[in-house]
Amino acid sequence: MKNKTGLLSRMGKYKECYLLIAPFYIIFSIFVIAPIAIAIFFGFTDFNMLEIPKFVGWDNYVRLFTDDADFLKALKNTLILALINGPLGYIVAFFIAWLINELNSVLRVAVTLIFYAPSISGNIYFIWKFLFSGDSYGYINGLLMQIGIIDEPVLWLSDAGTALTVIIIIQFWTSLGVSFLAFIAGFQSVDKAQYEAGSIDGIKNRFQELFFITVPNMKNLLLFGAVMQIANMFSVGQVTQELTGGYLSIEGSTLTIINHMTDYGNTRFEMGYASAVATVLFLLMITCNHFFQKFLHKIGT
Repeated sequence: MKNKTGLLSRMGKYKECYLLIAPFYIIFSIFVIAPIAIAIFFGFTDFNMLEIPKFVGWDNYVRLFTDDADFLKALKNTLILALINGPLGYIVAFFIAWLINELNSVLRVAVTLIFYAPSISGNIYFIWKFLFSGDSYGYINGLLMQIGIIDEPVLWLSDAGTALTVIIIIQFWTSLGVSFLAFIAGFQSVDKAQYEAGSIDGIKNRFQELFFITVPNMKNLLLFGAVMQIANMFSVGQVTQELTGGYLSIEGSTLTIINHMTDYGNTRFEMGYASAVATVLFLLMITCNHFFQKFLHKIGT
């Protein structure tokens, strides 16, 4: 009772602050917290959007991991994409931002636009379809045949052995801009006086400046970039749908969790099962985010 009274007293004391942040928390609760809670609830039901949801307990989750070979394929493909494009894209974006930051202001703006363009390019997958076309008119096949590396066209997007590799390349290209802009802003925000103090304290080169001064000062933006990268690497779905058919892809070679969830939710209207898939994806993202935070909090300590 005493704690409750103390809390109400503090809320009364800082009521203006609570009023100012209330709109954000209300909107956040309605559009983020509530949908997550609803999805978790429906994950324990059998719901077809026409009848009243029927509670089935853990049946959907048991079915996912024991009786759904397509989900296991989707999980494997998603983890492969995440493990390759996530850390690699994050590191490459960071070092590209660092290199660009060393340029003069005019050139830096131009190059930043070039590297950020993939994340705002929208649906330009038809270009990739043309590049990786399975006939001799595709640019990749035409180039490789011209220089003698291959003798006949490769079915890049129709062969189970090459389709996922192509998707990894395309997703890597589109994901570079996700964290890139945050890193550029972080480099610009570091106080230049710290570099002068570092040179006095014995820092001798730009790499030492990077790891002992720049990175510790960018911890918050590094965490923001990590969160954005995690969300991007687990939300792969549109690129596979556009280029290889998503759920209908060759032997499920490029099927992702997003494709699987979309198929059951938007096509089959098994919303309970789709919600269970979404919950598993959410838990994967939360787990990765937790490990990223633990790693980044050690920087500079």
